[in-house]
Amino acid sequence: MRAVCQRARSASVSVGGEVVGAFEGEGLVVLLGVSVDDTEAEAVQTARKVAGLRMLDGERSVADADAPVLAISQFTLYGDVRKGRRPSWTRAAKGEAAEPLYERFMAELEAAGVRVERGVFGAEMDVSLTNAGPFTLLVDTDDLAAPRRG
Repeated sequence: MRAVCQRARSASVSVGGEVVGAFEGEGLVVLLGVSVDDTEAEAVQTARKVAGLRMLDGERSVADADAPVLAISQFTLYGDVRKGRRPSWTRAAKGEAAEPLYERFMAELEAAGVRVERGVFGAEMDVSLTNAGPFTLLVDTDDLAAPRRG
């Protein structure tokens, strides 16, 4: 599972011109990609990591600061561009496998006390945000499971 986490001062996501999720003030925008190998355990692990990341002003997490997360599904995070000019999507989970894990990720954030705003799974979305910093981190469950070197 991959989560691109961006600190933002405000953010919104629209589908068909209608805002479906938004926040004003400090929070995170999280673009979430689900791979073919991901399980519910990775969704839980990623949500807990995101909830606790000290990305906000004063080295606070969204859980510490009672700040929102705008979570948007993004299968393109698993696009493979090593060969040719057209991305391969073989590592990205299909919708029927990815959607329950995306929902579990958001449920776990909410269980941690985080207010979650949502995109619409599988929809064409317009995302708007005011980056703060900018400050962007990549959380990848492959990295979380790997032993530390050095």
